[in-house]
Parts: sequence; structure tokens; C-alpha cells
Amino acid sequence: MGKKIIILASGGGTNAQNIIQYFDKHDNIKVHSVLCNRKEAGVYDRVNALGVQCQWFDASNDLTLEDYMKEYQPDLIVLAGYLKKIPPSLVKGYPNKIINIHPALLPKYGGKGMYGMHVHKAVKAAGETKSGITIHYVNEHYDEGGVILQKAVTLDSQDTPSDIGAKVQQLEYAYFPKAIEQLLS
Repeated sequence: MGKKIIILASGGGTNAQNIIQYFDKHDNIKVHSVLCNRKEAGVYDRVNALGVQCQWFDASNDLTLEDYMKEYQPDLIVLAGYLKKIPPSLVKGYPNKIINIHPALLPKYGGKGMYGMHVHKAVKAAGETKSGITIHYVNEHYDEGGVILQKAVTLDSQDTPSDIGAKVQQLEYAYFPKAIEQLLS
């Protein structure tokens, strides 16, 4: 099979879909499965339609996640809109093998509660002239792991938080799969 990715998601799954489609024709890297901690998330339909297994797991039980990873031995664990903190035991068990994408230029606008539209509203409120993405390793603290890649986009003063989100999302789609590919090559 080559290199194996397991994705963790909590929401609609557009980044998971983008990653799966990117590696669909890849010879050496495949998305094995997607795990989701929310039963009502949109990611299930999106991912299952692509022929990749997507299943719910109980995020309050750290052992469930750790057992799954032990069984399937991913080369990389990718957080794509996953909103729960990764258990310290999993971080220790997979050093530099868990990555996340954050919708801002860290260290700004990171930390607990800073995700999705919360980030874009904060960026707008601060009058920032640019925002972007940070792809980083996951450690024991929210959004504090080593930076793998940052890409920025220029903001206009009339951009709404939704406009900022759309610009940032385009960067996510363009760069997240490529960063994953580089890490696994």
C-alpha cells in the first residue's frame, strides 16, 4: 500500500475530501480512513462517496483512538478540521507524525477556541492586512507545535470574516495535500 494516512475530522470534511482526491491516483500514498468525533458531521457522506471508510469514534475515550492507530499503523495522522485536543499519550506515541492545519498565521490567533469563523472574526476585528494558513506538527498544546509551512493571503479592508475564510480555504486546498506529500516522500 505504501504510505498510509489516517485523517481526523469534526465537521463538513471539505479538507478531508480534498486530501483524499489529491492522493487518489498517487502510487505510494493513500488515505486509509477518516475518523470523526461528531455523529452529525457532514464528513461521512462526503468521504464515503469517495470510497474511503469514515467512522465515528468516541473522543472522550482516548484508548479508542490509540487502539485504532496501533491496529492500522499510519505513517501520518492528519487533523483536517478536527476540534478536539489530541491525547498526550498519542502525541508521545507518534512524534512528528501528527499534523494540523490552522486557518491563521500562527502564533497569532491560535489556541483553545480559535478555529473556523472565530479566527476569521478575530483577524477582521484586529484590522489585519493579511491572514493565511499554518501547517504544523501537533504537540501537547493547542497550535504550538513546530511550523511545517505557512502561506499568506492579502486582505482588503472591506473583506468580511466570510471573505477571509474563503481566501484562507483556497490556501488550505492548494497547500495542505502538497505539504502532506512532501512529509511522506
